[in-house]
Amino acid sequence: MPRHTKNETMNRIAPTALYQEVAERLRQRIFAHELPPGTWIDEQKLAEQYGISRTPLREALKVLASEGLVELRPRRGCYVTEISRQDLDDIFPLMAMLEGRCAAEAVKNAKPADIVALQDIHGRLEAAARDGRIDAFFEANQEFHKKIQELSGNRWLLSVIQDLRKVLKLSRLHSLSLEGRLQQSLDEHRLIMAALATSDAGKAEKLMHDHLLSGREALARMDAKAAKAA
Repeated sequence: MPRHTKNETMNRIAPTALYQEVAERLRQRIFAHELPPGTWIDEQKLAEQYGISRTPLREALKVLASEGLVELRPRRGCYVTEISRQDLDDIFPLMAMLEGRCAAEAVKNAKPADIVALQDIHGRLEAAARDGRIDAFFEANQEFHKKIQELSGNRWLLSVIQDLRKVLKLSRLHSLSLEGRLQQSLDEHRLIMAALATSDAGKAEKLMHDHLLSGREALARMDAKAAKAA
């Protein structure tokens, strides 16, 4: 059996901490709305389901609380965060500003191969819209935005946007389900893609900014329609 020196043992990389794996499992359940907004987190039940003690579970909940996905309430326990209309009104303009900036910086950094990659993703958007495949459109849309964010080369922008997008996933509403929104979103993407392809940083920034605000307006229309039908 091989023997390790003290220094070798100290330098060995530990496997992913248990609480991080638990946090990721809970994160995905929250995004899938298996744990809907407002749900009380039953720590004892979850610990039994995962076959773990409550210590790593509580550490995982602290991670999710730092991301804004759950709320730790003194003497009341932990609850999945609920997103209000005001939250959406606060978040979307911020997202619009940040993603607009990403688009401008992406124009400055993008190489011809990057534009080709974006055009390939945009091609999947076109195909999904043509076939009415909302889920496929949504996935390609997410990939398109993420690629632009990465091309900005600004890790701080990327970090803040990722955190805000996690919170937005808590919303029960999906703007692409609104009649006409998928085509509207596709039209907006076409304009953004054209600005990127022609290296127009200012135009790309404005179009991306307006695209995000257009998404908020669509959610507001969905909310109003649901309230009227209730």
